[in-house]
Order: sequence, then C-alpha cells, then structure tokens
Amino acid sequence: MDVKDTPTRLNKIGPISFCVMCVVKYTLLIMHEDDIRYCFNYIETDWKNAKRHEERQIMFECADFSRRLIIISASFAFGGVIFYRLAVPLISPKIVMGNLTFRPIAYPIPKFIVDTRQSPWNEIMIGLQSFCGFAMSAITVGCCSMLTISALHACGQLKILMTCLNYLVAGRSDESDDVDKRLTNIVKRHVRVLSFIAFIENFLQGISFTELLGCTMNMCMLGYYVVTGWKNDSTIRTVTYITLIISFIYNIFIFCYIGEILAEECKKVAEVTYTIDWYRLKGRKSLSLVLIIAMSSSSNRLTAGKFIELSISSFGDVVKTSFAYLNMLRTVTS
Repeated sequence: MDVKDTPTRLNKIGPISFCVMCVVKYTLLIMHEDDIRYCFNYIETDWKNAKRHEERQIMFECADFSRRLIIISASFAFGGVIFYRLAVPLISPKIVMGNLTFRPIAYPIPKFIVDTRQSPWNEIMIGLQSFCGFAMSAITVGCCSMLTISALHACGQLKILMTCLNYLVAGRSDESDDVDKRLTNIVKRHVRVLSFIAFIENFLQGISFTELLGCTMNMCMLGYYVVTGWKNDSTIRTVTYITLIISFIYNIFIFCYIGEILAEECKKVAEVTYTIDWYRLKGRKSLSLVLIIAMSSSSNRLTAGKFIELSISSFGDVVKTSFAYLNMLRTVTS
C-alpha cells in the first residue's frame, strides 16, 4: 500500500503468497476435521488388528520411514523461518531514516495500521511475525505429515496383503483356515485398503493442489530474489532464500514421492498375485484372483486437485515449470 515501485512490490509477492497458501491449507484442515479423526481411527484399528510379529514389523518400518521424512520436512520448514524472520532482521544492519533507526521486518506493515519504524513497535512486530512464521510452518509440516502418515500406512497394509497372498495356497503352519477362508480374508483386506486410498485421495487432493501451486510460485519468486539480488543482498539473506527454495522443493518432492510409492505398491499386489502358485488351487478358485489383479492394476494414484498425478515425473514437471516462470519474470522485469 505504501510502496509504489514495482521491484519492491515483487519482493513482497513471495511472502504474501506463502501466507495465503498457509491460510488456505489451514482452512482445508479445519473443514476436514472429521476426516482427520477418521484417518487416525482407521490407523489405530489396523494396529490393534495386527496380531502377528511379521505384520507389526512391516507397520513399524513404514511408520519409522514416515517419521524420518517428517523430521526432514520440519527441519527445512522451521529452519527457513528462523533464518527469514529472526536471523535476517536481527543480523541485517539497521535502517536509518532521519531521526529514526529501526530493523527491517520480514513483512512490512502499512503505516496507517502501525508505524513499525518506531520503538517498541519494531521489536514487537519482529517477535509477532516470528511467532506467526512458526505457526505457518507448523501448518505446512502438518499437511505433509497427514499425507505421509496415511499414504505410507496404506503402503504397509498393501505389503501385509502381499504376505497373505504368499500363504494363500499352502497356508501357514500355525493356522487351520482353509483356502476359502484365506481368500475371503485377502479380498476383505484388499477392499479395505483400496477404500482407504480412495479416502486419502478425496481428503488430501485440495491440500496437495494448494501445496504444489503455492510451492511452484514461491520457488519462482525466491529464485528471482536470488538472481536479482546476488550482488546486493547479504550472505545471510542469500542463504535464507536458498534454504527456503530447498524447503519448497522438498515439500513438492515428498508429495510426489509418496504418490509414486503408493502407486508402485498397488501394482506389486497384482504382480505377487500372479506369481504365487495359483494353478494349484482346486476348481475355479483361481478365477477369484483375476479381480484382485484387475483392481490392483487400475489407477490408484493420488492427485493434486484431480489435475496433477503425484509422481516423480510430475515433480520434474513442477520444478521445470517454476524455473520457466522465473525466466519469464526476469525477461518481463529486465
């Protein structure tokens, strides 16, 4: 509102777009409160039903893998906040305007609201914006956590399903169920997992679309800041921008990577179903496996708003699109 020149306005488009992205994601999380509760209840039920050590070991491995991914995401997200909202204002030299001396703040505030050049408003706003930054980073990590935990849990259930398929013909040494009973349990488990994957898709497609769209724009703007201010900006500011770019790239990669893993696990179910000794099944029981193969081979990919499939190839397309926008922005503003 107070700034009229285009370069200064461009420098604030990135931070504002990140705020808008966080508000949208937080709104979506609130709207899907019941879905979040259902998701955790579903996971809790699966843990309670896992009686065998082999099944629990598979679930532990998937949970541990998701935990490591979330820790890395949180490190980048909160590290970017510490750099951008605390380190840059505190380490950067103070600005002198007349008889006023103040520190630059991450998000400038219009003068008709409060004059942040005056003390103690300058210090208060730096602290308040830092707190808001941690809250927005928590929202980002929370969205990433929901996708990672739920999708990798579904992957774990698919792996358990594949172990059950391996014992379909011969059975386990410690159980007395016949082939019909084992086949019934496998079909029920498969239907349950597929329904959970469909639930994840409907629940998180809006959040995934917001994440991909917002990160694409933020990477473009941050790249523009690095390129245009390479000689003028301080080292800490440049490091901050690079850290934020890595954070956004990692967020997009996690969403796409998780979608790729889930799709691959679904296809593996079809492969395992075919490679077992299905020809040893009596009568027409082997025909029941055709439906399992068909459902496993169908499209089970997660999408971002039903527009973009979450896969490694989509990750490359998003990154290339971001840098294409960066080149276009440089051409327009040069």
